[in-house]
Amino acid sequence: MEGSAEYILPTETRYVGEMKDGMFHGQGTLYFPSGSRYDGIWEKGLAIKGTYTFTDGLQYEGENWHYCDGYDRRFYTEICYGLKPAGISQLTNMDPPRKIPEGCYDCGDGFYDPKTRIIKDYKNRFLRNAALDGPSRQSTNIHAVPAPASRSRV
Repeated sequence: MEGSAEYILPTETRYVGEMKDGMFHGQGTLYFPSGSRYDGIWEKGLAIKGTYTFTDGLQYEGENWHYCDGYDRRFYTEICYGLKPAGISQLTNMDPPRKIPEGCYDCGDGFYDPKTRIIKDYKNRFLRNAALDGPSRQSTNIHAVPAPASRSRV
């Protein structure tokens, strides 16, 4: 493929941009299924420079990153809209947070139930089983930290 192209990866991530010799080359954007995106400059399939934009609009450029830097631990939505009053603290960047069943863990695209070892989406529909003996294509890495957002404080 040469020139301007649109390429959809098996993960449903979509690339729109320039290509050369079948590789990302020049300006292009990766659109992720979650709604986030990466705008970048590519050279022979490798990202040389770019900006990642989370679904809530927060941008990461690699340099000059000021979010959760150890001095300011506010969530991005707290930076944009202010802090909640005492006793109504925000626990995730998403406000209001996703509702997940008691004893389950948020894993970004759904919730993990350690009793059944099943991951369901936020509408309680089956997504996948968790692996019993190490990671595989159909498993996910689950950490024992219940965090109802894809980004959490450091």
